[in-house]
Amino acid sequence: MLKNNILPIEAYTDSTWFDLEMRHIFSSTWAYAGLVEDISEPGQFKSIQAGLNNIIIVKGRDHRLRAFHNMCRLKGTQLLRAEGKLQKAITCPYHDWTYDLEGELISVPKMDLEFANLDKSCLGLKQASVDIWRGMLWVHPEKDAPAVTQWFKDVEPYLGPHQPEKLMEAKDNVVIEDIKANWKIVVENYIDHYHLAQLHSGTLNMYDHAKAEFGFVGPHFAFWEPLDPEYAKNLEKNASMPLIDYIPKEQLGASVPMLFPGIGLGESETSWSVFHVIPIAVNHTRVEVRTKVMPASDWEFAKYASRSNKFWEKRIGPKYASEDANHPLGSADFMQEDIYVCEQQQKSYQSPYFELGPSASHGESPVRDHQQVVWDYLKPFIKNTKEG
Repeated sequence: MLKNNILPIEAYTDSTWFDLEMRHIFSSTWAYAGLVEDISEPGQFKSIQAGLNNIIIVKGRDHRLRAFHNMCRLKGTQLLRAEGKLQKAITCPYHDWTYDLEGELISVPKMDLEFANLDKSCLGLKQASVDIWRGMLWVHPEKDAPAVTQWFKDVEPYLGPHQPEKLMEAKDNVVIEDIKANWKIVVENYIDHYHLAQLHSGTLNMYDHAKAEFGFVGPHFAFWEPLDPEYAKNLEKNASMPLIDYIPKEQLGASVPMLFPGIGLGESETSWSVFHVIPIAVNHTRVEVRTKVMPASDWEFAKYASRSNKFWEKRIGPKYASEDANHPLGSADFMQEDIYVCEQQQKSYQSPYFELGPSASHGESPVRDHQQVVWDYLKPFIKNTKEG
């Protein structure tokens, strides 16, 4: 029996839908905030946009991590931008209200003249929650949010055995892509098993897609597939970089979960990556990717690359060899292939002649499951909208 999509086209093109998602999904769930090593010293801070909330993480003088809503208690002016290191305090640029690293209001200019009987103890920064899970920082807008481990407890058994804290960040590894597509199109492409053997026939053929195991666990997607036999039979020689040496042989492969609402993990035999989906507008998504690998010298990485070069030259190629290398489908880069099809899909969704086709019963079942999760979050707030 043919399967249908859950969400209507408007969910991908209507700014009202997008605004509701920002308020009721991205502003109410745990948000990825970086890697633990990003904030290692007292005074270091980082600001994160989590839906409608801008949140700062600060490491205090007591070495504790704290999270605050990034707004002064006088007029709401944003206190800190991006990331950096503070000396002793946080000072608002507007009126110089100053807070210590623990969020307490400690100084108000002309307080006796302008604010008679002001109780500074009632005007500390509004607290949010910060937690650590699998080597990553996470924030939640509520100050007493349930532990992040509760949010991920059902999906965690299906993740890879990778230990990010034992890996090192790859050099020049941060990839940032601005994609002209709705965030759900990007996520749904990530979890779509049906396209792997087709779109990525020349770029992801080191894995055995036919033996993939996948499905939803609560709001999160779990996925694992084994290595392709030809690649695996001489893995040490074929690998393009040092293998992660503590992964059991039977677990070698690719674990590629998508944690709701938009954190993909790429856990392979040689690397561990975070694929951060950041909604910017209804038709604009930013993706930031950071990758960690086994600690090794530059010489050792060069040795692996040189030794495996012949294997990869025969193995990896573009979707269409006739395309120019500057075209995504001629790039031999699976991420560029994905970006291309996501943007083409978004363009079609804008056309009045487009209508949704059937959904693949097995390979696209994760797409329908993801749409159902989104619908369950938004259904109470959507008016005059029929399910697809």
